[in-house]
Amino acid sequence: MSKDKFLYILLRTFLFPIRFLTFRQIHWLGNKFGLLAYHLHPTFRKRALSNLSLAKSLQLSRDAIIQTAKESFQNLLITCLEYEKFSSLKSTKNVIICKNPELAQSFINKGQGIIFFCGHQANWETLFLDGTQKMPGIAIGRPIKNKYLYEWIISIREKFGGTIITPKKALKEGLRGLRQGKFLGIVGDQGMPDSGYFHTFLGQKAWTSPAPALLSYKTGCPIMVATTVRQDGKYYITYSDPIWPDQTQSLDEQMPKLMDKTLEIFERSVIKHPGQWLWQHNRFKQETPNIVYYKYRFDSILILFPKDEEKFNEFFPVASLFKEIYPKAFLTFFAPEKYASKLPQNLKVITYENCNELFIKDFQYKLVLNFTKNSTIKKHFLKQAAQRVICFKDILNDAKPYMDKDTNYTLIEIIKRAICRPGTLWENDASKPLLHRK
Repeated sequence: MSKDKFLYILLRTFLFPIRFLTFRQIHWLGNKFGLLAYHLHPTFRKRALSNLSLAKSLQLSRDAIIQTAKESFQNLLITCLEYEKFSSLKSTKNVIICKNPELAQSFINKGQGIIFFCGHQANWETLFLDGTQKMPGIAIGRPIKNKYLYEWIISIREKFGGTIITPKKALKEGLRGLRQGKFLGIVGDQGMPDSGYFHTFLGQKAWTSPAPALLSYKTGCPIMVATTVRQDGKYYITYSDPIWPDQTQSLDEQMPKLMDKTLEIFERSVIKHPGQWLWQHNRFKQETPNIVYYKYRFDSILILFPKDEEKFNEFFPVASLFKEIYPKAFLTFFAPEKYASKLPQNLKVITYENCNELFIKDFQYKLVLNFTKNSTIKKHFLKQAAQRVICFKDILNDAKPYMDKDTNYTLIEIIKRAICRPGTLWENDASKPLLHRK
């Protein structure tokens, strides 16, 4: 028996009793497991805390950030437990209520396709389960590695007659479905830094696929934002007014207008119920994997410069390099007040006089690059939301496989070799083998 099949059988065995519980009981259980997961999974916990801190539009205090992160974990665990429950239901009318299905239904009855834009709110599976009991529809779903688990999830999603298509077939099958008068469901709140389109979402630049706007423009079908709220053991779905494309304008003009309107509606729903959104995913992802190694690829980065004048003069030239390596990321530089003016003016710089001021309590930084001699900084920021705290010694060790022992390298050359892939910001001698790095 393969490992994937064993894990699938183990999970289904664990979840099987869930089908005999009420939704209220499942939600109670999910709340307990969610709090446990919050404390036991530091990577997702820190990511959620950092993302909530970056979401300036929410204006959350430190305590509110922690509480909302816990609620998000509870929401996620409830969603996971409910797969078993939904797999056994023949109808969802007693648990999923669409407040205003009439307009969407009238479009479908006339043969007019609809693009439903949604996100990872409450239990996001409820949207397709409810919609396909009333209207013919398809949705885009990204496959997961465990084929047994994925086939089970697909069987749940398609149980009322809908069809799940893969992202690779999204454009072709999406166009076909819309022209046949079906609805197309798109979960569009994932970070996609290679998409070419970004929107200021919750106060921060967020890259998003423009596929909903592209499909709307190509077919003349409206976009309707579908939002979901969990309340009192039930799910309540609301459809927005239709957002119609103006095909008298060019696609380049219409695409950002359609996407901006769509995301503004979705953003308002997240602000109303932030604890029911999936904060554990990299929504504010900025950099693509083309240049930076995975170990160093984060969206919010803090760089700490030393207070000692000689050491500061040694390290401050790398500020411009980090801007080159991370052209999109949220970079913050901590520098001594005496010497901060030496840094480029276009950088976000926080000054300090005393080294104790470096120990800030801030969840937003996922990566901290510590060029000071203070080793206790690592422990401090790992207690915040930093995934990694890296000193220059770590950088030097990462660069060594790409350095010739007989060559003297500058600080900039060392950092490039540690952080960037060969052939990007530095050239490698093709005759020398490279160690595999992610």
